[in-house]
Amino acid sequence: MSTRMTTAERESFLAETHIGVLSVAGADGRAPMAVPIWYGYRPGGEITFATSPGSVKMALIREAGQIGFTVQQEAMPYKYVSVEGPVVGYEPTDADEYRQWSIRYLGPEAGERFFDGIKDFVRTMVTVRVRPERWRTYDFGKEFSG
Repeated sequence: MSTRMTTAERESFLAETHIGVLSVAGADGRAPMAVPIWYGYRPGGEITFATSPGSVKMALIREAGQIGFTVQQEAMPYKYVSVEGPVVGYEPTDADEYRQWSIRYLGPEAGERFFDGIKDFVRTMVTVRVRPERWRTYDFGKEFSG
């Protein structure tokens, strides 16, 4: 039996609340930069995340024009979805969208408190949009089902 996820399974898994790991080519022959981030995704859509426009991460993203992105389930049954894709847009970060991410990752009370403390900074951030094109998936639980 295949341990690959179906299109619906992989998109549903990516849409769940996970910390993503963004990977982007390094500069000057250095290893790729890999950093954990909050993100948004709806099945069939684009991956979105926000960052500071002056960050090293943003400079590398602009230079590369594409990223790798991975989410995983660390508890059994182990699963992961890894995608590669081009950056398809940059836009000012929508404060309400970032507020929703804060609540998604931290819960209602802590998310509101966190967002209230950084909302002025959020207005200076850039949201990056990425179109997933190449997918790799693994679902350890499929090895033992059926």
